[in-house]
Amino acid sequence: MVARIQNLYLFLAGLLAIGSMFVPFWSFSAGKVFVITDFASFSTPGILYVTESCFAAGIFAPLTAILSLAAIFLFKNRVLQTRLIQLSIFLFLGDLFSGLTAAHFLNQYFQSIGTTATHRPEAGFFMLLPEPVLFILALKGVKKDDKIANAYKRL
Repeated sequence: MVARIQNLYLFLAGLLAIGSMFVPFWSFSAGKVFVITDFASFSTPGILYVTESCFAAGIFAPLTAILSLAAIFLFKNRVLQTRLIQLSIFLFLGDLFSGLTAAHFLNQYFQSIGTTATHRPEAGFFMLLPEPVLFILALKGVKKDDKIANAYKRL
């Protein structure tokens, strides 16, 4: 049945993954403002966008969203649904670590050229943080459904 609580968790995680693609992940201020983001479809005067060239989350975030939304419709195959949720957790980790790696290397670049740069996380970083909690809650919901289905089969 599509009306399960884990589907809400998977839907919210998918929305957060989609939303994190379009908002900045990390920003640096070194005379000019440098923003690390997945997709910068807009331009703002004075802000340089560092996109997919060094930020592999342009691959991980869409895959996380696709898998979490696809797992909603696999409610009859709980084993496959569980594996997709687990794969989504690993893709989330890839998304997070690729963004942090890109921020680290940009910070190293500014330090190597002797420029003092202030940096801070942006909304895209904070949109990623609830995703693993939602995936774990979805996994618990799938396990609960499996337990109920197995108990029903015994009768």
